[in-house]
Amino acid sequence: MDVRIRPAHTTEFGTLGEITAQAYLQDGLLDFGESDEYLHELRNVAKRASAAEVLVATQDGHVVGGVTYVPQGGPMADIARPGEAEIRMLAVAPEARGRGVGEALVRACVERARATDGCTRIVLSTQRTMRSAHRIYDRLGFTRTPGRDWNPLPHLDDITLLTYELTL
Repeated sequence: MDVRIRPAHTTEFGTLGEITAQAYLQDGLLDFGESDEYLHELRNVAKRASAAEVLVATQDGHVVGGVTYVPQGGPMADIARPGEAEIRMLAVAPEARGRGVGEALVRACVERARATDGCTRIVLSTQRTMRSAHRIYDRLGFTRTPGRDWNPLPHLDDITLLTYELTL
């Protein structure tokens, strides 16, 4: 099936928010399940679309995934430094996995970063258990940057996000 990547329409925010939330919940990526504070952020596509570029993947006219692309200097950046863009909240609906959707979304972010003057690198954070995403990053030439690994919840010792970068 043909995967198309484009900016999200406001009418799709609810669908993408639920795909993102369910992907994280079903993969066991939220420590507190439905009561996890981050779940609200995952569902709030309108908020991130006001501060970054939200892309959707569609197949047969249906939204099957999405990603947040944070341009260099964007307010939603977690780890990006000057001259770096960042990928956040990559999610693919369970029924669309294994069809190249995640890779197409990451490639779209890389293309945007490459087309931006002064952008020399694209970075991202990921959880240890997101192994299928790690395979995508490896395939596309991203490298691990252990020196940038970080903990978004310092009061919980066991949550260290792994970081990757791609020099453009």
